[in-house]
Amino acid sequence: MTIRTRLTLLFASIVSTLLLIFCVAIYLQSEYYRAKEFRDRLREEAHTSAKVMFGKEDISPDLLKLLDKNQMTVLNQEEIVMYDKNNKIVYESGTDYLTINLETLQGIRNKKEVYFRQGEREVLGTIFNNGDTDLVIVASALDKYGLSEQRNLGLMLAFGGFSMVVIVCIAGWFYAGRALKPIQKIIKKVDSIGASRLNLRLDEGNKTDEIAQLSLRFNQMLDRLENAFKLQRSFVSHASHELRTPLTAITGQIQVSLLAEDNPQELKNMIHSVLEDVQQLNRLTNNLLEMTSIDSDDTQINFSLVNVAELVWQVREVLLKKNPHYQVITTLDENPDLLPEVRANEALLYTVLLNLMENGVKFSPEHLVEIKFQINKKELVLSFHNDGSFIPEKEITQIFEPFRRGSNSRNIKGHGVGLSLTQKIVKLHKGSITVESSKEKGTTFILSLRRD
Repeated sequence: MTIRTRLTLLFASIVSTLLLIFCVAIYLQSEYYRAKEFRDRLREEAHTSAKVMFGKEDISPDLLKLLDKNQMTVLNQEEIVMYDKNNKIVYESGTDYLTINLETLQGIRNKKEVYFRQGEREVLGTIFNNGDTDLVIVASALDKYGLSEQRNLGLMLAFGGFSMVVIVCIAGWFYAGRALKPIQKIIKKVDSIGASRLNLRLDEGNKTDEIAQLSLRFNQMLDRLENAFKLQRSFVSHASHELRTPLTAITGQIQVSLLAEDNPQELKNMIHSVLEDVQQLNRLTNNLLEMTSIDSDDTQINFSLVNVAELVWQVREVLLKKNPHYQVITTLDENPDLLPEVRANEALLYTVLLNLMENGVKFSPEHLVEIKFQINKKELVLSFHNDGSFIPEKEITQIFEPFRRGSNSRNIKGHGVGLSLTQKIVKLHKGSITVESSKEKGTTFILSLRRD
């Protein structure tokens, strides 16, 4: 069942229920007032006949019967019967329309007035005191015109209610279609959007109602998807190029080594060069795998309390062991009340520190990087400073993009993946990383990590 059909049925059922309640209420209210009015007329007829019969002026029963049948206010098939205390009939209007048993007479005496129906005939029993004793007067008649009006009212309400339900169904179907028309446009537009046409966007309309908000959110999702596809294509293009370069170099060097004669020194130099290329290739592959694992799912990463100062010394020892000519100077913030600890994933934070530290010594002419700690209650700030060539301001925001390198890195080995991976890890830890660079002061990477 479509939403349009469900909305139409729901709207029609609500209106039909309310209309049924309204029509029933009107009919019952009209029936109540009709019965009340007819009961009052029966009471007046009964009391009038009793007063005439037992009034000061003597009148014969035959004359009273004649008056009852011919007066202006006589009711349809009217019958009036009077009973004395012994349940004997003292007066009867002359037509045997009604039969009253003793139980009914006793009920009238107990309740003083009783109103009931026998078929279509309505009966009122009441007590009249003639001075000597209490008489039971039973008046009955048919409310021919009242019942006819009730039937006409019932038919009119039924026909009118049914007609209104039909009109409501038609109107509901029409307006539900109009209300859902923007969704149908969205469906047609979405069907035309594919991987090769991610530039298409939905019409956002007035940007205020729920459908416009849905279109807005969908367009935002398309923006993210389009950016993701662009990044993926760029990533695949750059990654394939970066992987092809060392593989081509390794292949060429191996081919040259096969042509070399029995010169051990040349073979040793060739193997050493191949080893460097393999190490670069291994480093690039590891960085790419780490970037992929972080992008795929960051909910499985475990965090623990990590002493950043100790981790810096571990990274420093590993870096100096591989490159003894490197220099790493560390300055701690002397604050005895605060420890340099943060909640982080130690392995990922190790990668961040290694990338920033290695990046500093590579770009420094003296292969020197200075690391300073600043600790407060909310965050831990580390600055990595080197005196290498500065980064132009327009390139500072681009160096964190995958495979994007600054103009100051032309003669320095690298793939442009380390800083991008570093930024992803820092964002994962809800921290921040910024760059300050100038010709006079050199370049400083500032890493901020939350301590709470």
